Amino acid sequence: MGYSVSKHVPFKDLFLFSLVSNTSIVSMNLSLMLNSVGFYQIAKLSMIPTVSVLEWLIHSKTYTREVKTAIFVVMIGVGVCTVTDVSVNLKGFLAALTAVISTSLQQIYIGALQKKHSCGSFELLSKTAPIQAASLIVLGPYVDYFLNGRNILDYTYTSGAILFIMLSCFLAVFCNISQYLCIGRFSAVTFQVLGHMKTVCVLLLGWILFDSVLTGKNLMGMFMAVVGMITYSWAVEHAKTQAAKTTTVKHLEPNASEEEVSTLLKGDLELGKTVKY
Repeated sequence: MGYSVSKHVPFKDLFLFSLVSNTSIVSMNLSLMLNSVGFYQIAKLSMIPTVSVLEWLIHSKTYTREVKTAIFVVMIGVGVCTVTDVSVNLKGFLAALTAVISTSLQQIYIGALQKKHSCGSFELLSKTAPIQAASLIVLGPYVDYFLNGRNILDYTYTSGAILFIMLSCFLAVFCNISQYLCIGRFSAVTFQVLGHMKTVCVLLLGWILFDSVLTGKNLMGMFMAVVGMITYSWAVEHAKTQAAKTTTVKHLEPNASEEEVSTLLKGDLELGKTVKY
């Protein structure tokens, strides 16, 4: 409609991203089907360190001690309030392993593609969603039948079922938009950390709306998770500030006075200057 200029993204990049994303969707659902809820939650918790390690391997990204500590606190807190019974089998373990790796890569790809092709969150989503939808519509029924022996076309679609399918799709659009916006603005690790706030909200809303049991263990875990998220936010901003100071000092003349250094640092901080690291 002329409101924005479309950026070209090679089909190869879109295809590889869609392949990883579809693998993530299938393997996550398969992991939940084959494993206990407890092991499924452990697999989701392992995505934070997995994303961190992959970012380090692929993009040579490093994290400060404060950031690592905050991530650890979040993982412990969410684990305490969600993980209950834990049982696993070989098929379930392989599905969970595939889900963790593919989902982590997918989230890293979102940020990388936006930076590589200088495109926004909505534009990238508009280019990848049609490819994912077309491939899942074609392959989905066959993969589903192979995994559980049931043909989705034999299902009786009542008006209630259609209503909730449409509602699910509507909510999924906003879920995808928030994911692309968050990763594009911050990082895949930040998205994972903040994503665990959803777990806290689920437990609280279950207690408020559906009379679910909320134990002292749940409350302690949620408190640790929230403290970890707040600490993570502070640690990231602290790391950016330290990186800005270091970069500024390096660009000063060797014989600069203390007053010049102080003035320049103050100006950088007031302008909100950040440096990629």
